[in-house]
Amino acid sequence: MTMIYNAPIKDMMFLIEEWIGIDNISSLPGFQEVDGNLIRLVLEEAGRFCSNELLTINREGDEHGVTFNDGVVKTPPGFKQAYRQYIENGWTGIDAEPQYGGQGLPRLIQFQVDEMLCACNLAFKLYSELSHGVYHLLAAEASQEIRDLYIPKLVEGTWSGSMCLTEPHCGTDLGLLTTGATTREDGSYTISGTKIFITSGDHDLTDNILHMVLARIDGAPQGTRGISLFLVPKTLVNEDGSLGQRNGVSTESIEHKMGIKGSATCVLNFDQAQGYLVGDANRGLSAMFKMMNLERITVGIQGLGFAEIAYQNAVQYAQERLQSRAPAPRPDDSRAADPIIYQPDIKRALLKIRSQVEGARALAVFAGYHADVMEKSEDAQQREESGDFVALLTPVVKSFLSDLGVSCTLAAQQVYGGHGYIREHGMEQLVRDSRIATIYAGTNEVQAADLVLRKLTANEGCLADRFFHKWQTFFAKHMDSDELADYVAPASEAFGRLKQATEWLLGQISSDEAAARGAATDYQRLFGLTVIACL
Repeated sequence: MTMIYNAPIKDMMFLIEEWIGIDNISSLPGFQEVDGNLIRLVLEEAGRFCSNELLTINREGDEHGVTFNDGVVKTPPGFKQAYRQYIENGWTGIDAEPQYGGQGLPRLIQFQVDEMLCACNLAFKLYSELSHGVYHLLAAEASQEIRDLYIPKLVEGTWSGSMCLTEPHCGTDLGLLTTGATTREDGSYTISGTKIFITSGDHDLTDNILHMVLARIDGAPQGTRGISLFLVPKTLVNEDGSLGQRNGVSTESIEHKMGIKGSATCVLNFDQAQGYLVGDANRGLSAMFKMMNLERITVGIQGLGFAEIAYQNAVQYAQERLQSRAPAPRPDDSRAADPIIYQPDIKRALLKIRSQVEGARALAVFAGYHADVMEKSEDAQQREESGDFVALLTPVVKSFLSDLGVSCTLAAQQVYGGHGYIREHGMEQLVRDSRIATIYAGTNEVQAADLVLRKLTANEGCLADRFFHKWQTFFAKHMDSDELADYVAPASEAFGRLKQATEWLLGQISSDEAAARGAATDYQRLFGLTVIACL
């Protein structure tokens, strides 16, 4: 059976035009020409490409997978052709600055296109996802020389990027990394070490791959304070931008995974490779988090994409599958069986997915809008406030939406009954593929600890205080509104419970940190549900 996907343009445009408001977007510097017609056109074209080109090769990518022979990584059939069309259409530079060849559109729009890409073919999408992060990292942290030499090809999509953090002996605890960096006479560095779980670490889609590598310069302090960030290209680049000789980067193996089998996850060896310092020495981790935090939001959106496509296909199946008689009133008393969508428990399951998807999309759009304000607003206070919102919401978006991707694909699979467990309908692939989003870019348990131990306590609690104050002001303003009273009262009550839980947690952090850590995942779930309900 062929899976379907119809990009939810109507819901997306409602959030942009009627909820956030086009004027709030176009008033930001650089977005003056962005209007509803332009956004709709971009989203419609993205939806067509995803449905017609990417969804059609998703199953074959899963069945064929990535191959690795004699040190060469090859992507599944159809990926090369699709990627060529992908970059020709400009999808790799949606929110990149025009000076580098990008379209200069809001990040909010990038996030919505990301949802479509993830829904239709996450394995394919991952070959450019890290490139997007590398672009933003280099644009913020690299020297002008590095920006001019590397960014245009990255935005164009003819070069791609990767993020190299994890090592065989350490995962999230990056203070234990052993990859070393030695200064060379020309000011560059020699990088040696091994990195694992590197998404798109090697493949045959682009002419070059720019690896962002965390390493420790000889003599640097131990722990996270001694980590630096380096750009290590797969193939060295000459001063005129042409490709030179192959760098000392090789693929040792690829991982054999539960899902996203069309995505190359590599073990990379850096053997006396030449690299270039990005940002300040010994401050690489803070620089890398500019990329990591963007990636965490994007990973959350992966879950949203899975939930949406799972919902669409489950609804179609439930409308067509005839089994048992529905409770009265039946749609057709003359038939021996009715579509299962008339069974109350099936309807309940589908409506639960739908409501959560709509709420999660609102959260993603809210975070995307504030990411744009944080970077573009001319009002310093507004930039700071939006920056606080994005920082606070990043672990919530990553964890809540990726959890949602798993729970919704499982619920949709249940609607199919036995047909959901076999390959024919495609639901079992969605279940397998969605699972990774709760794990990579920092497991959801790591996100919970980040929310509780870092974000809630940052700047003496300023991030949370601002966020709570904003909502309490809204509730007070609209509590007596005839149109909103039925919604504001329960939302305010729910927010009050969240605030109580927050105050309890903050008290535990100072007196019993283990208790705070133990409650972090449940608190994060409460936070996500409450914020989505209020949105």
